[in-house]
Amino acid sequence: MHKIIQDLNWRYATKKFDSSKKISPEDFDIIKESLRLVPSSYGLQPLKFIIVESQYTREDLASATYGQLQVVEASHLIVICCATNIGEKEVDCHIENLANTRDLALEEVSGYGRFMKQTISKMSAEEKLSWNCKQAYIALGQLLHTCANLRIDATPMEGFDPKAYAEILGINTEEYSPILLCPIGYRDEEDATQHLKKVRKSQSVIFEVK
Repeated sequence: MHKIIQDLNWRYATKKFDSSKKISPEDFDIIKESLRLVPSSYGLQPLKFIIVESQYTREDLASATYGQLQVVEASHLIVICCATNIGEKEVDCHIENLANTRDLALEEVSGYGRFMKQTISKMSAEEKLSWNCKQAYIALGQLLHTCANLRIDATPMEGFDPKAYAEILGINTEEYSPILLCPIGYRDEEDATQHLKKVRKSQSVIFEVK
């Protein structure tokens, strides 16, 4: 069996973490770099990843996660946030970074910047937020596979109160909105869910060739 398929069969949404086991700094650096390299539309990276280390803060967040204790028990808690808006300033920053990274003159990439600005200017505020939120799900998918490859457990979570999270974590909601949570760490031996067979539709059902 290919290593990728082994990784995906190994992972599951961990229900109970072993709070005594911590992710090594070396492995966590790999996870952070994986998130930095996540693809995004136009490469704009309209995301921020908040790493909640404080146990006290995570206990506060548990009540805003409807009592789901993974946010407290896991080695690390990552809150994936997306930009609530995006416009000319963000495009200019990206174009400048692009030129510096590839050792280009700004004039060489300014046309691409104008194209992005024209495209984005046609979007409503709601469309921009929806667009940015979709980038968060791309990041989550990459995070889950990176963790599985490192044999680190992860639990993708949408069940939380974004307003309460923003208040507890001091997030300026005019700039970023909490979209997803992902506690990561190591499964507890008592988590019976790890022994259940993975339930998925067959390839014959979910694939269609035209």
